[in-house]
Amino acid sequence: MSSMPTFFQQIESELTTNILPFWMNYTVDHENGGFYGALSNDRQINNEVERSAVLCARILWTFSAAYRQFPRPEYLDMARHAYDYLINTFWDVQKGGVYWAVNKTGKPLNDRKQTYAQAFVIYGLAEYHAASGSPESLKFAKMLFGLLEKHTADSQFGGYIAARDRNWGDLADMRLSDSEPNCPKSMNTLLHVMEAYTRLYTLWPDPALRQSLRSLLEVMQNHVIDHERGAFHLFFERDWQVLSDQISYGHDIEGSWLLVEAAEALGDEPLRTHLSLSAVSMATSVYRHGRDSDGAVLYEANSDGLIDADKHWWVQAESLVGFYSAYKLSGDIHFLCATRQIWQVINEKFIDRQHGEWYKIIDQAGNVRFDHFKTGPWECPYHNARACMEMLKRLK
Repeated sequence: MSSMPTFFQQIESELTTNILPFWMNYTVDHENGGFYGALSNDRQINNEVERSAVLCARILWTFSAAYRQFPRPEYLDMARHAYDYLINTFWDVQKGGVYWAVNKTGKPLNDRKQTYAQAFVIYGLAEYHAASGSPESLKFAKMLFGLLEKHTADSQFGGYIAARDRNWGDLADMRLSDSEPNCPKSMNTLLHVMEAYTRLYTLWPDPALRQSLRSLLEVMQNHVIDHERGAFHLFFERDWQVLSDQISYGHDIEGSWLLVEAAEALGDEPLRTHLSLSAVSMATSVYRHGRDSDGAVLYEANSDGLIDADKHWWVQAESLVGFYSAYKLSGDIHFLCATRQIWQVINEKFIDRQHGEWYKIIDQAGNVRFDHFKTGPWECPYHNARACMEMLKRLK
C-alpha cells in the first residue's frame, strides 16, 4: 500500500502537473502572439479584455524561475515567448519603459508609465536573465532601473511616485485600480519595486542599485510599516502623510517575507534583524486578526473591523510562504500549523480539479465566485507558482 504523498510532494505535483501546464496549454495566443486577454473559469477565451504588461511580466518571471528549479526546455520556451512579446509589444521604443496595456493586436490602449508595471518587468527580466543567460534582458532591466531612478524616485521624501505619463511627466490620476484613492505613493508600488530591485541586485550588485534598495528598505521600516498594528499603511501623500486606515492582510503577509529576503540580499545583518522582527510582528497580526475559522486568510479590514471577508487565491499563496517564513524566523509552532491549514484550504477549496489552475475568489460561505476570470490582467501564475517554488526551496 502506497503512503500518502508528503507535503513536499503535494506542492511539487501541484506546481508541475497543474499550475504550469495550465498556463502553457491554455493561455498562449498562437494567432496574435502573447497571451489571451482573459479566460473564464471554464477556460472560455475572452480576447477583448486588455492585455497588461504586469501579466506578461509575471508569466515571464514564473517560467524563468520554474526553469531554474526544474530545467525543462518547455518552461524556457514559455519564458522566451513571454520575453519576446513583452519587448516587442509593450516596450516604448521612443520614450523607454513599458505601456500599461495593449489590445490583442498589440496596439497600446493605455500608454501611462505605472511604476508598479515597470517594477514587475524588471523582476521578470532579471529572472529571465538568470534562466537563459540573455545579456539583452539584463540590459533592459538595467535601463528600467535607470528610468525609475530618474523619473519616479522622490529625492526629497524618499520612495517612488506611483505613476507618470507616457513621457515620464506628471500624471493627474495615478491609481493602479478604481478601488484605490488617487495618491502619489502606495505601499503596493513600493513593495514591488523592492521585490524587483532585490532580484536585480542578486544578479547585478551595482552600488547605485544597492543604495536605492537600502533607502527603500528604510522607507518601508520608517513610513510604510505601522509598527503599532503590525501592518502596512497603504496610501500616502508625497511627504508620507497616511491617507487610509485600511489593512490588506494579503500584502502584510506577502511583505513580511519579501522584506527579509531584501535585507538578506543586501547582506546587512543589523537591517535583517530589524526587518525580521517586523516580519514576525506582521505575520502575528495576520494570524490573530486576518484568518477565518478554517485558517484561510481574509482580504481586508480597517480600524472598525473586517470590510471584505472574501478569500483570494493570491492571499492564500502568499500566506503559505509568509507563515512558514515566520515559523523559521521565530520557531513558533503555531505558524507552522497555520501553514498546514492554508495548504489544506488551497487543496480543498481553491484548486480547480476540473478545469485546472486555482479558483480566484471564494466568499466567506465557501462559494466560488465563478463570475471572476481564471486568467486576466491581474489573474496571473506568479503568486501560486512562486509560493510552490518558495516552499519547495524552504522544505528542502
